[in-house]
Amino acid sequence: MEAVLIALALILGVGAGYAVENRRRRPQIAEAERQAQRILEDAERQAGAQLKEAQVAAREELLAQRTEQERDLAERRAELIKAEERLSSVQTQVDTRAEELARRDQSIADREAHAKQLQDELKAARDAELAGLERIAGMTAADGRAALLERVEQEARTDMARLVRQIEEEARLDAEKRARNILSIAIQRTASGHTAETTVSVVQLPSDDLKGRIIGREGRNIRALENLTGVDVIIDDTPQAVVLSAFDGVRREIARLTIESLIADGRIHPSRIEETYYQSKAQIEQQIVQAGEQACFEANVHGLHPELVKVLGRLRYRTSYGQNVLKHSVECAHLASIMAAELGASQKTARRAALLHDIGKAVTHEVEGPHAVISAQMAKKFRESPSVCHAIEAHHYDVEPQTVESVLVIAADAVSASRPGGRGESLEHYIKRLEALEQIATAKDGVERCYAMQAGREIRVMVKPEEVDDDTAALLSHQIAREIEDQLEYPGQIKVTVIRESRATEIAK
Repeated sequence: MEAVLIALALILGVGAGYAVENRRRRPQIAEAERQAQRILEDAERQAGAQLKEAQVAAREELLAQRTEQERDLAERRAELIKAEERLSSVQTQVDTRAEELARRDQSIADREAHAKQLQDELKAARDAELAGLERIAGMTAADGRAALLERVEQEARTDMARLVRQIEEEARLDAEKRARNILSIAIQRTASGHTAETTVSVVQLPSDDLKGRIIGREGRNIRALENLTGVDVIIDDTPQAVVLSAFDGVRREIARLTIESLIADGRIHPSRIEETYYQSKAQIEQQIVQAGEQACFEANVHGLHPELVKVLGRLRYRTSYGQNVLKHSVECAHLASIMAAELGASQKTARRAALLHDIGKAVTHEVEGPHAVISAQMAKKFRESPSVCHAIEAHHYDVEPQTVESVLVIAADAVSASRPGGRGESLEHYIKRLEALEQIATAKDGVERCYAMQAGREIRVMVKPEEVDDDTAALLSHQIAREIEDQLEYPGQIKVTVIRESRATEIAK
């Protein structure tokens, strides 16, 4: 009960204190409210003044914009008026020009009509004139045209012959000068001797008594030799000599070495012959490889496949027109390399292709086809470069040469074969070649006599001066040279000289 009374007393005390504090602060609150009212009224007056100022400024700005727009509009109206004036002036000019063009068109139409009328009159006059000329001349227009064309053709042929002679003379002077320089350098640097081997080898004997021992009892020794070597052993009345005959140079060399070994040993019978044959064969094969390696060294060609080196060495026992093919190949390699250096071409490609260009001759009895194609196939088989294979295949024009190196191989082959002393030729072939050259020349109209000179390297053609003039002689020499090139096979170049009244026209092919 006492606690309740204490609580009530506390509550009453707090309420009385709050009432006293509220009565004390009431004047302060009233004063604050009056200040707030004054602040609010001042703010409203300031806002009203600012609003009025803003409205005045807005009216002035709007008025200025309207003035500016009116000024721009006036300027645009003035420009538009000027443009309309210019357009009116241009339209006037266009109308004037249109009238002028219309007058010109009418004038042109009148002139065309007049020209057509004159053309018709001219055609009629020309027809009348042509008819009169035909009546006077006694020939038709077609006959006159044919006569005129024939005359023009004859004059054109004369001019063409003169031009051909002039061009050939200029080209020959320039080509001869440069070719003589290149070839002279190449030939001088590669001049070497050649062996003139044939299909026959001779084995010298110490005495004729050995002939009977080589033949043997009932010919068994000579039969064993021929069966093993594949060579014909000829024993005749030739003193102290045995002749070996075969087209295969390797077999002939093996047989020669076998007989010499048997003579040195003294024992000659079939079993000893067989043993000596295989020893000689192994020795020759070793010499073939050495010959191929030596040729590569001399030609400065490295990295060849061993099989190519072996086939190349077999060319040591192969000849062409009396010229050793291996020596010929090495010489071609030097010639092609020198000419390539002079012309700025690839010396390596030219040298390699020239060395290998005739390797097919070593296997022509085993493989069918031209030796150039066989050589290229072998080079491809042993992974030679396409440029080398192409130059090999093209050196006899089995394919058209496409590179400078291929042309240089052709030139080197021709130079090596045609140089003085390079090749030998049988008398029968020599005579046939001269006769063929003379027949081609004498078959031409106007030719009186023909002489093949300098071992068939020059043809001198005597023509009838009353039938062949100088220009026709130039054409005649060109035609003869072209037929020789197309119909005959020959090493090097043949010079054709057409002589008329102590004057000569030459062309070399």
